This record gives sequence, structure tokens and C-alpha cells, in this order.
Amino acid sequence: MKPLSPAFHERIRDRLRARAEAASLDGLLLLAPGNITYASGFHFSVNERPVGLHLPVEAEPVLFVPLLERENAADVAGVRVETYEEFPGPMPPVLWMIERIGPCRLGIDALDAKLLDAAQGRLQRVDLADHALPERAIKHPEELDLVRAAARFADLCLDRLASAGADIIKDGGTDRDLLAYCTGHARTALETAHGKSFQGTKMGITATIHSGPRAALPHGSVVARTPQPGDTLIAGIGASLGGYHAESGVTLVVGDIDREQARIMAAMDDARAATIAALGARAPCASVNETALGALGDAGFGEAIRHRIGHGMGVEGHEAPWLAPGDPTPTAPGMVFSCEPGVYRPGRDGYRTIETLIVAETGVEVASRFQSDHPIETRVIAF
Repeated sequence: MKPLSPAFHERIRDRLRARAEAASLDGLLLLAPGNITYASGFHFSVNERPVGLHLPVEAEPVLFVPLLERENAADVAGVRVETYEEFPGPMPPVLWMIERIGPCRLGIDALDAKLLDAAQGRLQRVDLADHALPERAIKHPEELDLVRAAARFADLCLDRLASAGADIIKDGGTDRDLLAYCTGHARTALETAHGKSFQGTKMGITATIHSGPRAALPHGSVVARTPQPGDTLIAGIGASLGGYHAESGVTLVVGDIDREQARIMAAMDDARAATIAALGARAPCASVNETALGALGDAGFGEAIRHRIGHGMGVEGHEAPWLAPGDPTPTAPGMVFSCEPGVYRPGRDGYRTIETLIVAETGVEVASRFQSDHPIETRVIAF
């Protein structure tokens, strides 16, 4: 495995230039961090100091960075680097970039509304469409290879949790202890396998673990709570390699699975199957969500649904298109989505599973393998 090559990013820039020309623009100014990384391969610290990538239709690209990033940006192939001194500066850095570009017809993907009037006064035309997002939605083979590799390390985290969780809990370990142990193991394996080759890119493991009533609050803080027999325990793992993301997650039961827990987990598996079938049929994103969550509603858990079925993944952990109400995007080969059926009963328990799905030319590839390798009856932390 290797990071994406300068030639890959050059091809992406050519495609974006073609989109700009088709929209009767002289170029694009990319300000959204994900778009900049996608088009340049520049992995940078996102903070209040804006970074911009100017892609003129008929000239060399320019990477605008704050002065403290000059040396880091110098390693980016195929672009010229210009720097501004500091933020906020005597002139907002984005307006400085626009002045450096000069009067033209410019597409800007993420412009602060407070700067719109000033930008329009400096440009012949401002187009606020994000011309990079349609390109990002369809992954190329090199990108999909990174997503698949990241998914394996997310699965590795779950494998370690399932195999070692009982011993940690028996010793009085908490959700925090479980989290530290399984993420530490996966992070070490990731670094050992790819750390040298992927220096300078984004690479890592993030996770949450919640047990008992805390499992109904999957976006809450991970606390020092010791899981108890009969509890559900939900683990959500994110992994990134070369800046590309994948997710894997599961609901485990501490001890034996009772009849009600098995019924809920079966309904979630039905929602998973419905998601895969709808993606395979190339349904629009909103329709995939409706179909998948409908499976939970048909099982009697409609009131326990708290979120959409999934989201896109790539250079960002959450990115368009969205498997959610309001997104009419047709699904297509090369798209990558999470599938996250969830049932949440506050004050009692919660259930959620996560898989990384790749829409293929025929069917759907399940890049996350933990659930496929662990049927419901085996998803236990057994003492």
C-alpha cells in the first residue's frame, strides 16, 4: 500500500478544471479542507487559518497557505505556493487570495457569508456551487483500496474487543479501559503495517464504547462505567489510512443474549440487508434511507430510531452524499457509505451496528467484515 500519487491528484485537478470550464468559469478556489486534500494531496492541520487551492482553467494551480505552513506546503507536487502572514490579518486571508487571483469568473466552494459582498466586488462573477463534491462522490480504484485497508483495521479493533473484553470486565475494567485497550492494539498494528509508507498523511483510529443505559447515547462521552451482565455494549470504530476513512461497529451483549435483545438485533440485520439491496438496485440516497429504516419500523422500533441509516465516506469521515431524508442523489458504482441501523431506548439500552459499503458495478461490496464473520448469536462478551 502506498499513498495516492501526485499523478492521481493531477488527474483530479484536470477533472475539476473541466467542470469549471463547463460551468463557464475561469477557475475554482477550493476552501473546504476535504476538497483541498482531494485535489492536492496536502494533509494539513485544519484551524482558523484558511488554506486555499486555486485551480485556473488555463494556468498552474496555486496553493495559498499561512506562513507557518510554507515548508509543509512546499512538499506538495504540481502546485505553486503563496503565503499570507497571519490570521485574521489586516485583510481577511480569503479576500487576499481573491485579490491575488484577480478579476475573473470564479467558483468558490465554501465562502463565509460575511465575505460575499466583498468577494463579488472583486470578481466578475462568483459561483458558490461546490464543483468538487460530485467528483469526490465516485471513488477511483486507488481510493477504494485505501478504504478497504482502513476497514480491516476498524474490524481489528472490534476483534480485540470481542476476544479480550471479558477478561477486562472481570478485572473491573470500564468502558474507558475497553476503549483504550482495543484502540491501542489496532493503532499499533496500523502503525506497524503502514506508518513508514504513509508518513505525512492522515492515519489513525478513533472509537467510542458505551454500555448499559449509556448505549442509548452513542454520541455521548465515554465514561468509567463497568459493564454489567445483561448490558448491551455498542462500539463504533473509525479508521483512516492515507487520509481515507472507513467505519465498523457492533452491538455486543455482556453475558447471554435474551429473547428481546435477539429480536432487536435481528431487526437491525434486516435493516442492514435492506440497505444493501437498495444500494444494489441503485436507489436514490433518500430512498435507501427510507427503505432501511422502514425495516426497523416494521419490526416495531420506529419510535426508537434517532438518526439516518448512513453517510458517505472518503477523505472525510462524514461527507456527501447522505443516506438520509432530503438527499436525492442517485447511488452509483464507486460510492462509499456507512450503514448504521440503530435502536435507542433512553434510560434502558441501545443498539447500533456499522459497516462500510462500497457500491460495485454489480451489487455491493461489504468492506467491513466483523458482522459477516460474527452472526448475532456470537456477538457476546461471555464470562
